[in-house]
Amino acid sequence: MIAFIFPGQGSQRVGMGQAFAAADPIVRDTFAEADAALGIPLSRLCFEGPESELTLTENTQPAILTVSVAIARVLEARGWRPDFYAGHSLGEYSAHVAAGTFAFADAVRTVRNRGRYMQEAVPVGTGAMAAILGLDGDAVAAACAEAANGDVVSPANLNAPGQVVIAGTTAAVQRAGAAARAAGAKRVIPLAVSAPFHCALMKPAEDRLAPELRALAVHAPRRPVVANIDAEPKTDGAAAVEALVRQVSGAVRWEAVVRRLASEGVRTYVEVGPGTVLAGLVRKIDRDARVASLEDPAGLDALAPLFTA
Repeated sequence: MIAFIFPGQGSQRVGMGQAFAAADPIVRDTFAEADAALGIPLSRLCFEGPESELTLTENTQPAILTVSVAIARVLEARGWRPDFYAGHSLGEYSAHVAAGTFAFADAVRTVRNRGRYMQEAVPVGTGAMAAILGLDGDAVAAACAEAANGDVVSPANLNAPGQVVIAGTTAAVQRAGAAARAAGAKRVIPLAVSAPFHCALMKPAEDRLAPELRALAVHAPRRPVVANIDAEPKTDGAAAVEALVRQVSGAVRWEAVVRRLASEGVRTYVEVGPGTVLAGLVRKIDRDARVASLEDPAGLDALAPLFTA
């Protein structure tokens, strides 16, 4: 079995999608659709930057979604379809567009708002995130509980064994990092992010986004989409939307998502979109998996055997 997996924020780079757009009218049409839906030249921002604009959360999210969906459409046009879909944080939206749960134009507008709401939920400088390496999720959660002292700090991304990202108020994240080191963490790396995503500080953003998500026209996905929030396959539109609502302030349980896919029989993972972050995480979680990343047309030929085996 094959799963398509879609990257989240952090995988962006100036120039992403440009080679595919030059090679395939499907990709050009997808970028044109995004530009029209948003009323901004998103394609130019992806292809030319500047990086300072591309990395603004409200631009990054629709940009990554557009590149990912465009490439997924190229695969679909070749008749290459997965058995399951999943995505990391923002990538879960890309997964649902690819699976037919909701329309691309609706998604690109929704994630632009999602990015803006998440940015506005916490004043700049008052929140932080840090990667904790070499400590399991339960130990990281214990370090957060020990360090909270009435502030918010919790695991935000449970990415792979020994790789957990925490989020919360700046002071609490610093305290939790120190507690994690004391508990045996190998490294604590502060992350250069614009807001503390996937923690309780994002509840105002969740409350703003929820009505928009629930107003979307949705359908049952063509194949199950395994959700970040509970690592459960979503097979109807309403359940998919509620998982996306809860995801805003809830942890991304990526390790659990991959383990659920493996338990369903997935042996091959294709990362669809910019970067190779998810491919690296999958290899850490399931060492027997076959993994490929696709971010430019040069990678298409290498994928063909995966779908004809």
